[in-house]
Amino acid sequence: MTRALIVLTNIEKYSPANRPTGLWLSELTHFYDELVQAGISADFVSPKGGYVPLDPHSLQNMDETDWKYYSDEDFRDSALANTLSPSQVRADAYDLIYYAGGHGTMWDFPDSEALAKIASQIYSKGGLVTAVCHGVAGLLPIKDTDGKNLIKGKKVTGFANSEEDLNGTSDLVPFMTEDELAKKGAQVEIAAPFSSHVVVDGRLLTGQNPQSARELGQMTLKALGK
Repeated sequence: MTRALIVLTNIEKYSPANRPTGLWLSELTHFYDELVQAGISADFVSPKGGYVPLDPHSLQNMDETDWKYYSDEDFRDSALANTLSPSQVRADAYDLIYYAGGHGTMWDFPDSEALAKIASQIYSKGGLVTAVCHGVAGLLPIKDTDGKNLIKGKKVTGFANSEEDLNGTSDLVPFMTEDELAKKGAQVEIAAPFSSHVVVDGRLLTGQNPQSARELGQMTLKALGK
């Protein structure tokens, strides 16, 4: 049975600013909904394990899919409150890993060597590595079997500099996602701000922004032959 590992952030605020952040809900629900409809089970993991905060801004314009899961007490109060820690995860149990976004990821995904190792192991055994929006920060520390940056020379996308500027958060983030991907040697492809855009390079699949999460889920299913 195909199984997915979904990575979520533990960070609840921009640091050092006292502005709340966390998981951008639709970047989880839209991708996850595609998996659920295809009969694919998933486990949730975070760098520290345990509670996952939700970015309050992501709750302001929820659609039917968001409400479907947000209204589910088991999903909201159990799955998101009790994520696995990396030490509880065996990479060989999963066919794909998905890094969901939200600004919180910029503070804990790049430093999680444990999650990077899990992703590398999934990829090296023929699995998929997928990420959306700021979740692509999780790709930054991943190495391939030769010890090189996994994304070096590969086509990827992620939250654009222009989108960060339009969002009014360029001065609050620790780095600009688009720039950091390029520094790791990736070929970054950016589309119009806040429009769905997915880039597929073999078994590496990335989405640019929250609007891309569902399409990324659909492309992931296609890559799995579902």
